[in-house]
Amino acid sequence: MAAPTTPTAFGSRLTAGPVFPQVAESSRTSGSNTPTQTTYLMPTSPAKNRRGPPEGQKPKIWKTTGQKPACLVNASVTYCGDNKIYAFGGFDQFTDEVYNHVLRLDLNNLNWQLVDNYGDIPGVRMGHSASLYQGDKLLVYGGENEHREYLSDVVILDLNTHTWTQPDTQGPIPKGRARHAAVVYEDKLFVIGGLTGETNYILDDICYLDLKTMTWSKTWSFVQRFDHSAWIWGGRLWVLGGLGHEMERSSEIWWLDLKGSASLSGSGRRLPSMGRATSSTHDRFAPRSDRLDAYPANSGSLHIRSSRREKPNAPGAISSLKFVSGPNVPQQSTGTHFHVCSSGALLDFVTPTTTIRPSECNLSSLELDSLRWQRIVEGPEIFAPGYKWHYCCINEDGTQAWLMGSPTEDTANANQELQLSEVLSIDLKRYGLLGNDLVSPNSEQTRILAAEQTATSTVGLGADLASMFDQSPEGGMTDFTITANADDYDDDDMSADGDLGQAPAARYSTNTSGSQMFVSDSSSTSPLIHVHKIILHARWPHFRRLYSSKMIEYQTSRMHIPEPYSVVRAFLYYLYTDSIAPSQYCRDLTDVAGMLVMANLYDMPKLRLLCVNRLSREIDIDHAAVIWDRAGRTDEEWLRQRAARFCMMNWGRVVRTEGFKTLSHARLIELCHVVDMEGKVIGGDELDEPVHQASNARRRRSEVESEDGGEGDDDAEGMDIA
Repeated sequence: MAAPTTPTAFGSRLTAGPVFPQVAESSRTSGSNTPTQTTYLMPTSPAKNRRGPPEGQKPKIWKTTGQKPACLVNASVTYCGDNKIYAFGGFDQFTDEVYNHVLRLDLNNLNWQLVDNYGDIPGVRMGHSASLYQGDKLLVYGGENEHREYLSDVVILDLNTHTWTQPDTQGPIPKGRARHAAVVYEDKLFVIGGLTGETNYILDDICYLDLKTMTWSKTWSFVQRFDHSAWIWGGRLWVLGGLGHEMERSSEIWWLDLKGSASLSGSGRRLPSMGRATSSTHDRFAPRSDRLDAYPANSGSLHIRSSRREKPNAPGAISSLKFVSGPNVPQQSTGTHFHVCSSGALLDFVTPTTTIRPSECNLSSLELDSLRWQRIVEGPEIFAPGYKWHYCCINEDGTQAWLMGSPTEDTANANQELQLSEVLSIDLKRYGLLGNDLVSPNSEQTRILAAEQTATSTVGLGADLASMFDQSPEGGMTDFTITANADDYDDDDMSADGDLGQAPAARYSTNTSGSQMFVSDSSSTSPLIHVHKIILHARWPHFRRLYSSKMIEYQTSRMHIPEPYSVVRAFLYYLYTDSIAPSQYCRDLTDVAGMLVMANLYDMPKLRLLCVNRLSREIDIDHAAVIWDRAGRTDEEWLRQRAARFCMMNWGRVVRTEGFKTLSHARLIELCHVVDMEGKVIGGDELDEPVHQASNARRRRSEVESEDGGEGDDDAEGMDIA
């Protein structure tokens, strides 16, 4: 869909370039809500598409060059900043040779390079962990060597000099292990679970290495897992996935409050353990499968025996939640899963394997503040057939992810050994993910993080002035007024190509000099919105450009924005607070969808990302049709498809909402065409029946009508949206 063109003060349309209104000089009536002859339309900037390729396009698969590694199993693959990924160790799945090579992938030129390294070079290993520390150190812990011995050493690679060191550690050295999880938090390397011993039993412990003193803590009991994922968010250590003592891939998430214990946080007096708290969802998983994939990227084929030893529980609150099943809950038992954390959510990439087709894959997210799963993207929109992915990395901002793999055996050259030769680059912002720097300020986890700040954060000028937003000049010292359309969007006032029209009920008059000026009908114009020019100038680039030109807005300190009043108010409040969270000025998702349109018109990428994120997270019955419509107007194809799927899944309820009724006739037809051609509508009392019961009921009625000579079969044809 073409970007909206620019409406001028006279209603004409241009395709590019700034537009300045021409308004006759006239006296201004101060303190009145009635627009005067100096009121005019705020011109819009032409929308710019700086977001790369079309939203509906699959992420591109890139071929790497250089010294491409073999498909290493149980290696560590770590993103280390500056667009560099380091791979260390692992074993060759064809020769079973175990390595201690260091390889680096430069994401700028997609070139693999074998790194010359020096110092106390560690021995070969697999199943170890590698964690980035202080931005230039790679901490490698544990693993299994070529003699199947489990290691408990710590070696550090300086990424600047590529020199290895092996520090002397103090305290109770933990059991050697492999296929564990490790994370760095507040100068501590936490180690969780893993396999150990000649009989390969599963550990259920947690401990940490103080990186300032190189001293090991004691070991506590936590959760029994191996091949699992662990990450830090909101002062908590989270664990998901992996295999437990029953050798099944777990759907249970565990978390430990690190701030609740002096033993873990390293400050204050020791707090008693708060024990374990467990809960479960109301959903149920599909039947579990104990079958492991022939080549899981980060695990091997070993006979596992469970052995639990009594240990004290880790100090602090330990909680768990089991996701049994649901339409958006990814099944951990099928496919190859990669877990990364971004934007206060766990991202679960479900990638194709021999047990799952690309059509069954997806990218899902678990919101850590609400513990709610969402299906973000379906597999065919990300994964191309004929490839298998073995490792996943994410950048420090949480905005870009990379999957590394190779073509499957049936498509690869039979004479060529499989290698980590392909990289699938995924821009997470395309799917509404904010990144770690733009997490919603109202989320629970953000409040936890804010409470942990030791230094007092400064309060911006906008936050101070927000308390005076939309107050009279006497009470709020405001010095600029804005009006908007009194009514919500009216699709009949839109042009056929989706361009935003002028303010409703606008009329034009001619002054004594013969120049035309815009005069707005007071019945269709909103009350005045009182704002501060300094905020508009600092936060709104388009306003800054127009105001710097010293046009009429500079002279009159007044403008009219041809958008709904509630949307304009929410937009202006965003300029003060940098937030679109629910408030008295941002009432619901209709306002957020309207701000998405304004972000597109005025080329404000941050606002656009905030809107897409909130709309995708909070889409509901009442606003699904509106979100679909606004996403279409702004060329947000991914959000539009997501809203369309939601509408199809809840069609009977969506069509009864006020948002659906506000769509124009053309939009209604377009949304109806999203429905599959072979669909059927289930009506009447069948809406409350299970789908299979409703189908049986229709079949029985059809048979009866056929026996009676009716045309039941013909009447059954149509759209089916259960």
